[in-house]
Amino acid sequence: MTTKTTQGQRFERNLPQREMFIFEDPKEAYMFYNYVDLKNALNNDNVYDDVPFEIDEKQYFFSFYETEIPDKQLNLFPFIADIFLNAAIGNDAIEPILSNRLEEIQRIGNWYIAIEVYTDTEKDCLALKSLSRETVLKYLRDLKEEYLSTNNYNELVFKN
Repeated sequence: MTTKTTQGQRFERNLPQREMFIFEDPKEAYMFYNYVDLKNALNNDNVYDDVPFEIDEKQYFFSFYETEIPDKQLNLFPFIADIFLNAAIGNDAIEPILSNRLEEIQRIGNWYIAIEVYTDTEKDCLALKSLSRETVLKYLRDLKEEYLSTNNYNELVFKN
């Protein structure tokens, strides 16, 4: 499972410029939202922004983004079939075949969760020079592992 820390806009242009903890999300859409909502008892209030958590009695907040990086796949079978069919009937014009098939490019995306962390006094806790970077990264790795290994998010209510 891909995990990295990078500037948000370097990963996807619609993300903030802050450093972000990014991992691939194999689950259905909005599952991370549901996980964060139930884990933190937010009752669907400010689930994407300013989610509070504590590490060593220090208050932090995180915001997250669910983002898609589309893959482009080209289905070559129709191209090849058209070329052979046109060759069989004596039509050697390939350009119309290509222009008619370009719409058959399929978009199949990979979904990612991008998380930024901050405090009231520190704008970017994942910045390379941040004193809390390693502590916050450990928390985020644990959060990711718990999310990916939990199937029934209602269990989180009893766990916390």
